[in-house]
Amino acid sequence: MIDPYEMLGVERDADADAIKAAYRKVAKTAHPDAGGDVAQFARLQACHDLLKDPVRRKLYDNTGYDPELADPVDLKGILMLETLVSDFILDEREPGSFDPVAAMRRKLSDDIVKSRFHILELERHRARVRQHIDRLGRRPAADVLGSMLRTRSQSIADAIRNAETQIAAIEQAYTLLEGYSYELEALPEVKAAE
Repeated sequence: MIDPYEMLGVERDADADAIKAAYRKVAKTAHPDAGGDVAQFARLQACHDLLKDPVRRKLYDNTGYDPELADPVDLKGILMLETLVSDFILDEREPGSFDPVAAMRRKLSDDIVKSRFHILELERHRARVRQHIDRLGRRPAADVLGSMLRTRSQSIADAIRNAETQIAAIEQAYTLLEGYSYELEALPEVKAAE
């Protein structure tokens, strides 16, 4: 997450005039016409837009989050966590009787393992397709069979990339859980039979 205050070089209690002045100062050198990076300038503009909007600024100040400043991988991780949070909110067990944070970590870990096994299976299939391509004998001018096999190999490669992207999002969601713990209710002590 980009810190808009840091990006503009202003304090958290800066007023609208200070934010505007800081933006203009930084924009002079960051603008693409002045040799600045286009992507960096877009981030600078997004930071300025956030800080000049009182509602978005208040939300950012309270949460440290703004969807427009978030990294796409962070957003995917946040969306995964949102689903897991919904699951534990709907859980019928009493709060404090189970650890939803540990449950979310387990679910994310299981999903990573499943995705890695899926990638292994896809790689095995892709290797078999490549072996078939290598063994094809005489090929006519219109190599229909070879074309079909190459297309299949490419589809598998795309599926592998998608699974790797999914793993990155799951890992990001797991990272977002760092630092959290959950307090369980103490179990009543059972007195030993005398």
